[in-house]
Amino acid sequence: MTSTESINSAIDLNEPKYYFNRELSWLEFNRRVLAEALDERTPLLERLKFMAIFSSNLDEFFMVRVAALKKQVVAGVSKLSADGRTAPQQLEAISEVLTPMFQQQHHFFEKTLRKELTKSGIHILDYVDLNQEQRTYINSYFEDYIFPVLTPLAVDPSHPFPYISNLSLNLAVVLKDPAIDNELFARVKIPNVLPRFVALPEELRQKHRGKSGIWTGVPMEQIVTHNLEYLFPGMNILESYAFRVTRNADLSVEEDEADDLLLAIEKELQKRRIGGSSVRLEIEAAVPPELRTTIMSELTLEENDVYDVNGLLSLGDLMSFMSLPLAKLKDKPWNAVLPPRLSWLMEKETEPSGECENFFNVIRNGDLLVHHPYHSFSSTVLRFVTEAAYDPSVLAIKMTLYRTSGDSPIVKALIAAAQNDKQVVALVELKARFDEENNILWARKLEKSGVHVVYGVTGLKTHTKITLVVRQEKEKIRRYVHIGTGNYNPKTAKIYTDFGLLSCREELGADLTDLFNFLTGYSRQKSYRKLLVAPVSLRERMIEMIKREAENCRQGKSGRIVAKMNSLVDQQVIQTLYEASQAGVKIDLIVRGICCLRPGLPEISDNIQVISIIGRFLEHSRVFYFHNDGAEELFIGSADWMTRNLSRRVEAVTPIESPDIFSDLQEILGVMLADNRKAWELQADGTFIQRKPQKGEEAQSTHDIFMEMALQSAGIKSD
Repeated sequence: MTSTESINSAIDLNEPKYYFNRELSWLEFNRRVLAEALDERTPLLERLKFMAIFSSNLDEFFMVRVAALKKQVVAGVSKLSADGRTAPQQLEAISEVLTPMFQQQHHFFEKTLRKELTKSGIHILDYVDLNQEQRTYINSYFEDYIFPVLTPLAVDPSHPFPYISNLSLNLAVVLKDPAIDNELFARVKIPNVLPRFVALPEELRQKHRGKSGIWTGVPMEQIVTHNLEYLFPGMNILESYAFRVTRNADLSVEEDEADDLLLAIEKELQKRRIGGSSVRLEIEAAVPPELRTTIMSELTLEENDVYDVNGLLSLGDLMSFMSLPLAKLKDKPWNAVLPPRLSWLMEKETEPSGECENFFNVIRNGDLLVHHPYHSFSSTVLRFVTEAAYDPSVLAIKMTLYRTSGDSPIVKALIAAAQNDKQVVALVELKARFDEENNILWARKLEKSGVHVVYGVTGLKTHTKITLVVRQEKEKIRRYVHIGTGNYNPKTAKIYTDFGLLSCREELGADLTDLFNFLTGYSRQKSYRKLLVAPVSLRERMIEMIKREAENCRQGKSGRIVAKMNSLVDQQVIQTLYEASQAGVKIDLIVRGICCLRPGLPEISDNIQVISIIGRFLEHSRVFYFHNDGAEELFIGSADWMTRNLSRRVEAVTPIESPDIFSDLQEILGVMLADNRKAWELQADGTFIQRKPQKGEEAQSTHDIFMEMALQSAGIKSD
């Protein structure tokens, strides 16, 4: 036994010190989102956008992750996280890490971004700063539009503390009845059916460089605050403070006991609208201690659950300013292009008919890779499904739908296919978090149109992104497939980076046939020709390929792994990566969000580098490369290296067998690894350091480079 092997055998890779906490790692991801808002190189309205994303991300984090930890506390669960923390310890750590970050966000918005907006002609005014003309208009707006919607709720022995709905913005009002000279308390909910920021007409806008500004307005809660006498006539208004509550919003459905999964989830959605137990309170910092304590007590919250705000609450509402027609304050617009092999579609746009055979001809001539949002989703994936729906030679279309848009053209194409007498199967995942209601609506609409709708396998979420088209061609049946890393959603396809493989390889077609039989029937398929499928074979094969790289290194050969994903959490995978690093395998991980692996630990992970890329597009694709002693292998698919993806979801990962596509994906990974503008390097202590161009070095931003590459491939000159 070598000295290295002796040292390695003495290391217990189960020790908590080798893992980052999942929840704290997610908070670090959101810190990188916030950094985009703080970065003066980011266009002004994009900075507002990232402010809003940071806030909406936190809402979901509390509704799901913090809520789950609180349920563990109530249930007395004693199981420790991988990094050795109890649920109460994790909640305390979340508060310690998040509180200064939260304060930084609000301080920066109030002290920096509002001033920058003012310089650009966008005036988010406080009510007290309005002149008399502006105040007259706003008060009239209150009487006409806001006042009729408001419902003040008294709190006294006859009126118990009202239920505060999830994510609602509220006013806690303290007032006095002059007749009996005692203080009273009431709650006023700020209506979310009206704009959060009320705009003034052009003639009343603040001046900007001698002209009427671009936008001037006031937060609605301030308008209500300064008109409370309309709600409480005859009372003396003493003070009021804004607050906001976040509640547990995760669904809990026992599938084995649900006779009808769709109806069971509908019932759970009704509970979510009301909201579960409260998990967070955001409140104005100036609120008196007694009132603060009262609200906390009524909501059964502790000090760690409360986040004090100096300034405006609910900054997620800042997203509305992205609708302002101010191109100079936003990223340059991006118009997706076609892959070169589909450029003929630009010249030959026809209504779906017999002409649609041309699209299938392209796929028959070789596998096609699409890279969104650089390649158009509507002119590639959507066109593939739409033309299949109208092509008289197509016999069947089978598709999984995890998340899709509210006005989904994909769903419309499937309905058209059913109306054209094709066999159409749609697997709709009803348990796609926060898309359940949308998916129920589509499921019912599809069923009414004659589409066979199924809801997947009991106990598993169907997360895979696959489409199978069966086509009659002369004397042969041919199967065409799309296997992707992202959802069939034309809207998110414009801002999420994802890959999709279009192919008619026989083995992939046969595998998708077997996989759909597993999803829709009683098949218990245990092996697939090409696909790696979770929970059947994906974990085993990934572990096997990582170990193969380690074994090659032990035999004096080279070992190399490059893996890109959204999150890395699974402990078995992390331990196997540690062992590969110890054997000498060079490992590069591109992980957008959560990463529980500690890179750069001596004798543990000193051959592992982790970067995260945060920019104008959301990195969503999953790619896995293994050197395999020169017989390289590369895969794309829907699965992250998380326990839920490998063990509790149906996922599909496909090998890339086209040499050209293989080369393209290697180049794409290389560009990301060389990013010195949007890439952040994970340190052994859990902090991230953003890369910067060295002296004399040009900035290399992943998304900018890919946009330029797409334009060049399409023969379009960039501005």
